[in-house]
Amino acid sequence: MKKLFDELSYEVSKSTTQKYSSSFSLGILALKPSIRPAIYAIYGYVRLADEIVDSFHCYDKERLLKRLRAETYRALEEGISLNPILHSFQETVRRYDIDTKLIRQFLHSMEMDLHKIDYNSELYDEYIYGSAEVVGLMCLQIFTEGDKQQFEKLKPFAMKLGSAFQKVNFLRDLKDDYQVLGRTYFPSVNMSVFDNTVKGQIEKEIEGEFKEALQGIKKLPGSSMFGVYLAYRYYLSLFEKIKKTSSHRILQQRVRIANSQKLFVAFKSYIRYKAAYF
Repeated sequence: MKKLFDELSYEVSKSTTQKYSSSFSLGILALKPSIRPAIYAIYGYVRLADEIVDSFHCYDKERLLKRLRAETYRALEEGISLNPILHSFQETVRRYDIDTKLIRQFLHSMEMDLHKIDYNSELYDEYIYGSAEVVGLMCLQIFTEGDKQQFEKLKPFAMKLGSAFQKVNFLRDLKDDYQVLGRTYFPSVNMSVFDNTVKGQIEKEIEGEFKEALQGIKKLPGSSMFGVYLAYRYYLSLFEKIKKTSSHRILQQRVRIANSQKLFVAFKSYIRYKAAYF
């Protein structure tokens, strides 16, 4: 029965999420059960593309990404894929009527990662939109479950949250992005003189996006509000740790949040959420 393959496909996307991100996994568990599989499917697909451009160094990344693009469009057209992650993704896209323009923009940003680019403000914004903001919009289409008016109302906040998450990732992964992958995303930043002043300017921008995004989280449906708030709190705790870490140390090691601290953040977030104090 095809139903078994459908179930397997979502399980593979779920396992992928759990393997790569304990923070998002815990956040997804706080969502309404009926929408969890779709969010797993989105994460699984995004992770697949990320792995191609970030990890598969001994392979032809450009060819693999082109194959993923072709297989994505074929799956959307045919309504099936033999790749379990891609199968759960296409089914989610079709079920929630996710705009394929968002997928195209995401794949475009992944293609940008294949090349060494000196990012100016315009290219930086373009990359952030495709790599992060559109992912937030895909999730928002699931959270709003077909309510187009609500989607349009919450769209700017979802984009800000996606952007804030991505920029925190940039700071967290600065060492590997620069030293291993040869990437520098922040515009007009000379990594040879990356110091606390430059770091502080980037952090100020992220702080503003977090603050704005929180206003949108408070307006989400009850089925997704706490789950998104929990992911927000996880990233905010990571951001606070990054702020306390010197620019020199950021370039030497990847900042992490221990699992024990994540559990504490989850407990504290739940208390704040139930008390409507967030």
